[in-house]
Amino acid sequence: MTTHSRTLMRTGAIALAVLMAATLRARVASADIVTEWNVTAGEIVSADRPGPPPANRTMAIVQAATYDAVNAITRRYPSTPRVDAAPGASIEAAVAAANRAVLTELVPSQRAAIDSAYQRELARIPAGAARADGIAVGERVAAAVLAARADDGAAAREAYRPRTAAGVYVATTTPAVPQWPQRRPWLMTSAAQFRPGPPPALRSAAWARDYNEIKALGERTSTTRSPEQTAIARFWEYTLPPIYHGVVRSVASAAGREVTRNARLFAAITQATDDAMIAVFDAKYHYSFWRPITAIRNGDLDDNDATERAASWVPLVETPMHPEYPCAHCIVAAAVGTVLLAEIGASAAPALTTSSPAANGAVRTWKTVDAFMAEVANARIYAGVHFRSSTEAGAAMGRQIGGLAVAKYLHR
Repeated sequence: MTTHSRTLMRTGAIALAVLMAATLRARVASADIVTEWNVTAGEIVSADRPGPPPANRTMAIVQAATYDAVNAITRRYPSTPRVDAAPGASIEAAVAAANRAVLTELVPSQRAAIDSAYQRELARIPAGAARADGIAVGERVAAAVLAARADDGAAAREAYRPRTAAGVYVATTTPAVPQWPQRRPWLMTSAAQFRPGPPPALRSAAWARDYNEIKALGERTSTTRSPEQTAIARFWEYTLPPIYHGVVRSVASAAGREVTRNARLFAAITQATDDAMIAVFDAKYHYSFWRPITAIRNGDLDDNDATERAASWVPLVETPMHPEYPCAHCIVAAAVGTVLLAEIGASAAPALTTSSPAANGAVRTWKTVDAFMAEVANARIYAGVHFRSSTEAGAAMGRQIGGLAVAKYLHR
């Protein structure tokens, strides 16, 4: 069992309770059916306890189908619809049917919860031609999106080969999704399109800066890290899509938002974050850079006099089971932030807020998109799992990928 899986199991019961409570709150304040089903889908996917990469892929397919279904009916944005919609088809029924079809295919273990949510939604829609036509649209769109993504490489066989010598023991837990760089992106031309340059050379001043910063701030028993910084680290220990989608709903639930616009926003966000996962794992496995716990316990091996070894150093948060560089949380936050900035503008941002199951449902709020993105990057340093250069590289990649989503969806 991977470290990430253990973390998810430890927080699973809390996560489900918090997400269910969030669902009820969101349905009071949500703008439309799209935001309601975003909460429901996130709850269902999280209950399956996947890792972040598969979860982001599932949510991208869900939201792509949702957008195509809604836009097929409203025809608000220019695109080639996957299906024709009958005049007057119910948007609510189309969204419910699209979500049900995709989730049933990709999260079959949650079939009971999926069907329950679907039936609750249908009960709110008067029976008749509009409901039937909406269901037909949603189901046909979902089938088309699923078919289009069926061969995207997610099912490629994992074939990670540990670096070792004959007869030498190495850790036997397979790192997370080593096959992910083989996937076909939504927006990028290839997994390596935005691959950054290498991490700092071990003899460099930048490496010494990164090393000593996290050695002081990220240690489990650190006296340098403040209580607020510890709370931030714990908050962002949660890595599944709902923590980011809460931020997006801060925008999507604003008064006056139109349903197709929200469907488009979630499609852009989720495709950007799924591509971010592809890109970051490409870079991670290309460079295979050591984590802070490895580097600091071996500080005498880097040929840098400014990095003193700490033989028993332990990070605040359990180290994820994949290479360090670049920071995955940072690429996702920057991709989300870039799309939000294009959607609302820097000066018009509402208060951004979300909650974290890893922090017992604690809620955090930011006044600007930039403040949100910066906190995510800092959180991974406070947690003791990412060096500063890694957060910067991840954020730069996320901004580029977010820009592709903006160009595809928002600037047309």
